Amino acid sequence: MQLNSSVAAVITGGASGLGAATARRLAAHGVKVALFDLNATQGEALAKEIGGVFCSVDVTNEEQVDAGFAKARAAHGQERILVNCAGTGNAVKTASRDKATGEIKHFPTANFDRIIQINLVGTFRCIAKSAAGMLTLEPLQDGERGAIVNTASVAAQDGQMGQASYAASKAAIVGMTLPIARDLMGEGIRVNTILPGIFNTPLLQGAPDNVKAALAASVPFPKRLGEPDEYAHIVETMVTNGYFNGESVRLDGAIRMAPR
Repeated sequence: MQLNSSVAAVITGGASGLGAATARRLAAHGVKVALFDLNATQGEALAKEIGGVFCSVDVTNEEQVDAGFAKARAAHGQERILVNCAGTGNAVKTASRDKATGEIKHFPTANFDRIIQINLVGTFRCIAKSAAGMLTLEPLQDGERGAIVNTASVAAQDGQMGQASYAASKAAIVGMTLPIARDLMGEGIRVNTILPGIFNTPLLQGAPDNVKAALAASVPFPKRLGEPDEYAHIVETMVTNGYFNGESVRLDGAIRMAPR
């Protein structure tokens, strides 16, 4: 797929971090970008910067997702590109003992379900609705109708202590990538997933310098945090390379996460 002004894209979690870098990279090629996010201040500012449109969307809310796609398509037409960056995490042990009091507690299942609903079900909800829209498009010369890129994490393969819910949600995104690619293969829609390592996103920018330095030193090479545009560059490759399909690719400087 060629990136130009005839192509529209939707990016979930697009107001900051990996999503914002992807929005800027696609828009630089002329792509019409719609941002789904909960942060209206950042989302509206970025949309103005890149000539896109902001849609206030909670990916766990069916009505908001539907309204977001309706607004994006009214502004730009049916999207040929969907990039799923919306997600969150937490760090809670499955069961633990308080060292001071001896009290035993477990990770509340409602909190586990919240992570699954945002990261996994939210991703699938947007995939299903976007793919249904892509089916209405006329195929391009090579028979392609669209391209979908999802965001998992290296935690999908080597999750750390306290990451049971996060790792489960991201492993499930990896697990559904090939089946969805197979579901959509007859319609010319490709599906791929990126597993980022430790990236210099807003989540980490507020951490103390010594913490960031230690994280950077843990990367085999290069010994630094990943930059959001490096993620965006892989998105661009997955979208423009027509033979890229059904793959889940680590982008992590060869890191393998330790237990803690």
